Amino acid sequence: MAPTPAASPVQVVLCLPILRGLTGSQVLLGLKQRGFGVGHVVAPGGKIEPGESPAQAAARELREETSLITDPASLEPAARVYFRFPANHAADMDCQVFLTSDFSGMAAPSDELVPGWYPVGHLPLPQMWEDSPMWLNRIFSGERFDALVCLGEDNESVAHFATIDWPARQLPDTPAIETDFPTTS
Repeated sequence: MAPTPAASPVQVVLCLPILRGLTGSQVLLGLKQRGFGVGHVVAPGGKIEPGESPAQAAARELREETSLITDPASLEPAARVYFRFPANHAADMDCQVFLTSDFSGMAAPSDELVPGWYPVGHLPLPQMWEDSPMWLNRIFSGERFDALVCLGEDNESVAHFATIDWPARQLPDTPAIETDFPTTS
């Protein structure tokens, strides 16, 4: 019997701190220590708590997972990524991704992540989810979009990936829905 879709995907955020220097840009990612995605290198982030805006949740998660501090008002919306897990619909997530180069503090490990700075052009792809380079590289090249990531039956491989660019590179007022996306990658 096939699993039934979740009533509503979990609302989550990711925050990508960017450090720009003379030798190029680096992004802070972290090795996931527990929970969903354990063992993968991921962006700091997590669930939006009741009463929080997505930007407030992204700033809170960044602080909790890495000790870096940022003002929610300084976060730049970069993408919305809709993750669909056909073999485990309870894991479906609607994710808003933010960038920031305005932060303070020193990255430190937490129970959730062991953070590390990676050159934007040399991400630790073998340790990341298979879909990560499909949308992260587009964000780092300046594109802004909604993306649909449908995972395979193994909940790891990518069965389908599609994007819709944001008009004028600005976050649209309404999120895309699955039927808005092209059916071929």
